[in-house]
Formats: sequence, structure tokens, C-alpha cells
Amino acid sequence: MARIIVNGEAQDVQLPLSLTELIKQNDVLQPEMVSVQVNDDFVDRTEWDGLQIKENDAVDFLYFMGGGNLSEK
Repeated sequence: MARIIVNGEAQDVQLPLSLTELIKQNDVLQPEMVSVQVNDDFVDRTEWDGLQIKENDAVDFLYFMGGGNLSEK
């Protein structure tokens, strides 16, 4: 077992583990809409299958949402 950090929380995982497999294990909602950072670096979607997670990696699943103007009238 290896310990990694996922969205700020410690998680024990079995290595080897690709980023794609980690996304599936964490039941990431709408994986087609998520951006992923590993150790503060954004990972291109085309690299997910080949990127192997290592012990002590920090992985963040990020969703960017658009919004409107919230100023009062």
C-alpha cells in the first residue's frame, strides 16, 4: 500500500495505479469535465492512462464553473 493525498485527504492505494484508475476508484463525477493536478501540475487528459501515481503524490480533481454577475442592482 502507498499513501497519497487526494483533494487534501490522505488515501491508501495499491500501486501500480494510473491516474485513470484513480479517477475510477474515486468515483469522480463527470470525468469528462474534470481537470486534474498532480503535485500542483495540471495533467493533460491524453496523459491520464500513462501517468503512474507514486507514493506521496498529491492529486486534486478540479471543476471550473462559469457564473454570472452577482452584483446588486
